Amino acid sequence: MKNEYLISTVVENKSGVLYRTANVFRQRGYNIRSISVGELRDNSMSKMTFVIEAEENAINQLIKVMNKQIDVVDVKILDPKRLIKKELALIKIYVKDQKMIPKIRDISNIGTIIDESVNSIIIEVTGTSEKITDFVELASDYGRIDISRTGLTAIERGE
Repeated sequence: MKNEYLISTVVENKSGVLYRTANVFRQRGYNIRSISVGELRDNSMSKMTFVIEAEENAINQLIKVMNKQIDVVDVKILDPKRLIKKELALIKIYVKDQKMIPKIRDISNIGTIIDESVNSIIIEVTGTSEKITDFVELASDYGRIDISRTGLTAIERGE
């Protein structure tokens, strides 16, 4: 049975690292469901967070292969019991009828309205993937929508 795993890697921040790291997953037939990348305080390093589905017996082998990559400094499976995971989405709702704007403002209380014009409203929503998906479904009742999502990022709680 496949389980969802969040894999956190610290890598050297240089050209081609994302390609080489993602290629490890591709070569073994894993689909990356989500990836987020950001520089660390020391901008010579970056942290990559991957979300994949894998068999329990295969995940440890994947981690061993990742550890052998020349650009990878550290890699670990994040403990699901200690995880804090979030995603950010910018959702643009194209307003067909100006009378809908107050209703859109009402449903936007789970996020922040960051732009409003005559024809559209852009809302920033941060939270779980489920929260964002639920809001997108709700918002689609008010007009055509455009979405930009960051992908999941995660960190383990303190020990």
